[in-house]
Amino acid sequence: MTEAVPTSTQLPADWRDFFALTKPGVMRLVIFTGLCGLLAAPGNIHPILGFTAILCIALGAGGAAALNQWWESDIDAIMKRTSARPLPAGRMKRTEARDFGLFISGASVVIMGLAINWLSAAILAFSIFYYAVIYTIWLKPRTPQNIVIGGGAGAFPPLIGWVAVTGDITLMPVLLFLIIFMWTPPHFWALALFVETDYAKAGIPMMPVVKGHRSTRRQVMVYSLLMLPTVLAPWAIGGTGWIYGVTALALTLLFIALTVPVATRDPAEGDAMRAEKRLFLYSIAYLFILFGALVVDRVLHYQGFVG
Repeated sequence: MTEAVPTSTQLPADWRDFFALTKPGVMRLVIFTGLCGLLAAPGNIHPILGFTAILCIALGAGGAAALNQWWESDIDAIMKRTSARPLPAGRMKRTEARDFGLFISGASVVIMGLAINWLSAAILAFSIFYYAVIYTIWLKPRTPQNIVIGGGAGAFPPLIGWVAVTGDITLMPVLLFLIIFMWTPPHFWALALFVETDYAKAGIPMMPVVKGHRSTRRQVMVYSLLMLPTVLAPWAIGGTGWIYGVTALALTLLFIALTVPVATRDPAEGDAMRAEKRLFLYSIAYLFILFGALVVDRVLHYQGFVG
């Protein structure tokens, strides 16, 4: 690995560059799902400790993202959608990104362990390792299944939030993990379909690059169908009420409906990837609404408004 740009052209990094290293767009979803896991968990946690737990989840995710950009700075320089990031743009040294990522990652785990509990800290530590090492270094450059297996990296926040409250792992937080795990492939492959040329140019074996559009589109449909029993499982086991169940059913049926034009479209058609972009944007809103419904359902259940 080499510096993204010669030292002679290095510009001084400021706080905005360090903030950009944390991938704030992705972190919004991490924070939200982690908070939903915390709020939906049975039991109580002091607001200050709850804030601390979510802060640690955010710091851990940001640290893993910084390490991801440190390792992939040469790849980011090739890809159009990532070329403006601090490292390929020459606003920061790679060592600064690495040290920043290691520092906030380590701090998040230690604070989580000391302030909350060591089980949640251990899961947080593993999630950082999973994203920075298992996904970024090992899976992403080697296999088109990188997103399928690597999807676990983004699925940990609700599990960590839940364990921060309860101190143990039960079936419900595992199901929340699985929901995001199953959601990740259709979400990310919808993106990969319309930025395929970027991945191909950088030599990243994403599914559309290696297996082609037709195979990728079929798998988007398969994983979308598999999402339905996964998202309904918390309702089926009695972990949620009808508010979550009905919302999950409606949202997922719409998700599946949006995958139909993606799965059946002829790649030669010149529709500027409208179906793929529509599915990608909906998939983001989908997860926010789904986990929001989970919290509303659980809170009303605790207060006795729903059975």
